[in-house]
Amino acid sequence: MRIKKLHIFIIKSYVSPLVMTFFIALFVLLMQFLWKYIDDIVGKGLEWYVILELLLYTSATLVPMALPLAILLSSIMTFGNLGENYELVALKSSGLSLTRIMMPLIILSVFISGIAFFFSNNIMPLANLKFNALLYDVRNQRPQLTIKEGIFNNDIEGYSIKVGKKDNNKNMLYDILIYDHKNSMGNKRVTVAKSGSMIMTNNKQYLILTLYDGVAYEEGNEREKKKYEKSLPHQREKFAEQTVMIELAGFRFSRTSENLFNNNYQMFSLRQLTIAIDSLYIGIDKSYSQLSQNLIRNTFFRKEFLQDADGIKAGMLGALNVSKKNIEDSLKIKKEKKEILQKIYFTGKINIDSIYSNMDTKRRSEILDYAANASRNTKTYLNSSAEEFKFRLKNIRRHEIEWHRKFTLSFACMVLFFIGAPLGAIIRKGGLGMPVVVSVFFFIVYYVISISGEKMVREEMLTTFQGMWLSSAVLLPLGIFLTYKAANESVMMNPENYLAGIKKFFRKNKKVSPDENSADNK
Repeated sequence: MRIKKLHIFIIKSYVSPLVMTFFIALFVLLMQFLWKYIDDIVGKGLEWYVILELLLYTSATLVPMALPLAILLSSIMTFGNLGENYELVALKSSGLSLTRIMMPLIILSVFISGIAFFFSNNIMPLANLKFNALLYDVRNQRPQLTIKEGIFNNDIEGYSIKVGKKDNNKNMLYDILIYDHKNSMGNKRVTVAKSGSMIMTNNKQYLILTLYDGVAYEEGNEREKKKYEKSLPHQREKFAEQTVMIELAGFRFSRTSENLFNNNYQMFSLRQLTIAIDSLYIGIDKSYSQLSQNLIRNTFFRKEFLQDADGIKAGMLGALNVSKKNIEDSLKIKKEKKEILQKIYFTGKINIDSIYSNMDTKRRSEILDYAANASRNTKTYLNSSAEEFKFRLKNIRRHEIEWHRKFTLSFACMVLFFIGAPLGAIIRKGGLGMPVVVSVFFFIVYYVISISGEKMVREEMLTTFQGMWLSSAVLLPLGIFLTYKAANESVMMNPENYLAGIKKFFRKNKKVSPDENSADNK
């Protein structure tokens, strides 16, 4: 019964800091996202629910970074508080070991790791899909229409508007000049007005311009040029009030189909990644086989040079403008050529040098030019094939990195717990002071190693398994070492011990007094 109460107490002490630190870390990362994409969001007239939806999807994509940091920080805080309040000492004095005290949190960490794997395998792909599709739409959304005094505004497609003065209180514009070139035929229509007002409809699809006391000038089109040889017709229209409705097609926020993004590897689950990787490997194997066949069939051996003996014979006979039937009439051919033909046909062996020496200078030059062109084409084909294979292998590595990432997140939660819990027991400091400093340091180490390993995988310096599990391989022994030290009452993080060692060192190297020196000399 006592053990159950102890487990509940330990879990309660751990869950509260975990939830708090998780949302703090998520908030900090979310602010970093807003700082990065602030130019793509602000000033575009987006509805509040669109921004909220974008932040929601962004928060889901930031969980793989926030959760390990929260586990590390909360475990340090929990055991630091227990150590600072001497509760950890009381529990150990009652016969409980540190591993026994940590056991409920170990089970909870395993459960959290399972949830993290489920999240990265099922929710993360969907969140990435929604996030990328929505971010694409937000980035392509045109800024909100803002017309400044004395400057031509070309945000509205097909129109160029200039305003001399604005009165924001009365929502009035003065000295308005509008060029209409929506038909892509130049400035055929120009409107000048002394004043006017501008109102955008509620659905932001149309802009209503009400102009007062103005003139509209319009030139005739090119189709009327035949009637008027010397000049085109010109029309001028005065008005006291005129209403112009302009469609704002570019300013409406439209949602792109998510099907355009669902083929990206970041939107795949573990099963889909496995199928995709197998398909990519099968495709690249077929491409390798096709490359070798193309080199043999289209480069080294043209269609008259086949791999079998009959094909070689037929090709060489064709090069000499002689067919198999000509062998029966070989008495009419020169003796040297007859011997070559018979050798080709009956033995399948050819002597390239003898064939080349029997050709005239023009034919030799043609063959050399042909061979040079064939070599250049082969080199070009091999270079393009090498680039294609390089791109395919890079794509395979990206899929494999994403496949391993599904597991590294879950394992990182366990590793960082086994670093944070013993560190808290050793430091014996709770709150948000020392635990924050230590946890941020170790998380930066973990993050830098993870990013470096992933980069080395992309650059083919390490295999995918080695690069993606590099951070876990480095930090896991550290977690085991810290757990061992904490279980054996290590005081390795106590600064007084290091200060005592420094004082002892200086005490040993203390200078000998003058009296002692004189005594030694005697």
